[in-house]
Amino acid sequence: MLKDRPTLGARHNGRVGWAYLAVSLLGAWFTYNAYRPSRRWQLLTLSFFAGWFTGELAVFHIVWQVAATVVFLWLGALESWAGVAGLVITLASWAGLLGLQLVSGRSARAMEEALREGLGPDYRSEIAPGLAQRLARRTSRRSLLMPFYLRDRHVERVKNIQYAPGAGRRHLLDVWRPKSGAHRAPVLLQLHGGAWMVGDKGQQALPLMLHLAAEGWVCVAANYRLSPQASFPEHLVDCKLALRWIREHIAEYGGDPDFVVVTGGSAGGHLAALLALTPNDPELQPGFEGADTSVTACVPFYGVYDLAEVFDPRDRAGPRGERLGHWFARRVAGATVEEDPERFLRYSPIAHVGAHAPPFFVIHGKSDNLVPVEQARRFVSALRDVSRQPVLYAEIPGASHAFEMFHSVRTENVVKGVDRFLAWLHTAHRARRPDVPADPIESTSRSAATPGRDGR
Repeated sequence: MLKDRPTLGARHNGRVGWAYLAVSLLGAWFTYNAYRPSRRWQLLTLSFFAGWFTGELAVFHIVWQVAATVVFLWLGALESWAGVAGLVITLASWAGLLGLQLVSGRSARAMEEALREGLGPDYRSEIAPGLAQRLARRTSRRSLLMPFYLRDRHVERVKNIQYAPGAGRRHLLDVWRPKSGAHRAPVLLQLHGGAWMVGDKGQQALPLMLHLAAEGWVCVAANYRLSPQASFPEHLVDCKLALRWIREHIAEYGGDPDFVVVTGGSAGGHLAALLALTPNDPELQPGFEGADTSVTACVPFYGVYDLAEVFDPRDRAGPRGERLGHWFARRVAGATVEEDPERFLRYSPIAHVGAHAPPFFVIHGKSDNLVPVEQARRFVSALRDVSRQPVLYAEIPGASHAFEMFHSVRTENVVKGVDRFLAWLHTAHRARRPDVPADPIESTSRSAATPGRDGR
């Protein structure tokens, strides 16, 4: 019996070694996928989510892999060749994760270069002194240590305001504003993404809205009707209805109806760009043709700018991809590209670029495997050819789709860059409008007199 003990120990160590090797290979795949996400339809969703969390939370991945390694080594994983191989793979994965973290830090330079190229090398000196001081605020350590803690004690959220009288539950919006109150504050309209079929106003761009609201902005996040119950252009019509509500009611919440910037990600980026490029179009404003639906600027994140390219089944791999592309197109647009090409052109932002375009700051991740970065490049090129206003473009190294939905080094750098762009715009607006206050944040007593506080 005593002679059997070494054999049993070797078997145990062998099993532990193989288990460690399997875990190491899984961790290495997460790292590899963050660098080279798959574009194949069969792996697209899995690859996106894995790359998304790995790229933004690389340090957290190192932590769990270190913890797993310590446990496996304690259990004797290195007593077998499989365990040794697992350790070698894990060390390589850690090196890759550290590389991802370094790449995420380069987002600050990407944003600054975009601002300097689009606004001029001395753009910071053109920002009002009070705004410039706020821009110097450092990133909170809590934000990086608790990436999913999406609250701010200086900000309140007024929920579920109906923006279209007599309409349905999808015609609701939330207002985020400083708890201390505001007066004639700049306004941000946020449009959520979700492939035009899913999504909610309380899920996306929270780091950006919390940051701006804490700095004195009033932010509005709006729902809109979703496919397949709605098809183009009904999503856009709802967004214009939300903008009409802002014009008529945002002053009651401390906002300035004359300074509204629209933003959104993915499908929301498509709708934000399309809204900005179709101001006061009566065909897209049925029943409210006289409403002013122009915006001060547009900041689309990883948006869709050419619908025909996204929905064209020829870009899909094989018959299965073609069937999926047709199914997707019919649910969202009510037709395929082959059946109604003009419909996809009509509702593509790239078809509406012109000299009338407001200032744009287009932001896209270089590693986006859901909406190819080439779409953003072509859209920006088309805008720059004709627009009279600044057109900024930041291609974020290592960023996947939806990268700024929670706190990370990359998110904080991008949010701060957007803040500098908006501060530059608002400084110019204040120069033209001396009645706009230098500091929109006012006393708590004024805030208490405004409607709808819920204390969040």
